[in-house]
Amino acid sequence: MPRYKLTVEYDGKPYCGWQRQANGLSVQEVIETALHGFTGETVTLFGAGRTDAGVHATGQVAHVDLAREWETDTVRDALNAHLRETAVSILGAERVPDDFDARFSARKRYYLYRIFNRRAPPALLSGQVWWVWKELDVDAMHEAAQRLVGTHDFDTFRSTHCQAKNPIRTLERLDVVKGPGEEIHIHAMAQSFLHNQIRSFAGTLKLVGERRWSAGDVSAALEARDRTRCGPVAPPDGLYLTRVEYGTQPKRTLPPYPG
Repeated sequence: MPRYKLTVEYDGKPYCGWQRQANGLSVQEVIETALHGFTGETVTLFGAGRTDAGVHATGQVAHVDLAREWETDTVRDALNAHLRETAVSILGAERVPDDFDARFSARKRYYLYRIFNRRAPPALLSGQVWWVWKELDVDAMHEAAQRLVGTHDFDTFRSTHCQAKNPIRTLERLDVVKGPGEEIHIHAMAQSFLHNQIRSFAGTLKLVGERRWSAGDVSAALEARDRTRCGPVAPPDGLYLTRVEYGTQPKRTLPPYPG
């Protein structure tokens, strides 16, 4: 059966997350329904990242096996025709080897967290950013973020419902930069992340930006390996899965904007 790699963009607001669930409509289910409408097949789609409810993607990757060979442009366009009434878009389709796995073949995952930092709330970006009205110190946030880079036990910065057996992860990049307009962007890159890890980082770094925490406080929270020492978990609104890298893809700098 030919295997296809799909690159997917979606607005996470209407969905209960990526993974199919009994309690709501998921992105996975929406695409599987579109695949059935296109091919007549009942198939299972496998994603690179199991994003939570409300989390967005500009570069999610998934794979699916179909019964027959299709032109990749046909797969993309036909699926988008069936997705017209949804908040999901297929950016591209590629034919890949049978041993390609969207989740387990991934070498790097890139995430972006967008903070909208101004006194007035956003009228146009509601649900797309985390609105923080108090002015944040971006430089202090970036300095503190570097305390988290490297290989650590991230027990402090993962959900109590995280199913990963091992809390040790290698965080390769965690940059806090001034984004366009009144945004602050947090860029994160690693092979894999724990449940709620980036949102936990964002909520903790906000405390640093407000000058309520220091970089030393972030280090102490990390070393405690205790969930109660984490800052507040940031809302899903500002989180985007922007890119997944595989195999020998060339390295690139983290994007300045989701995409």
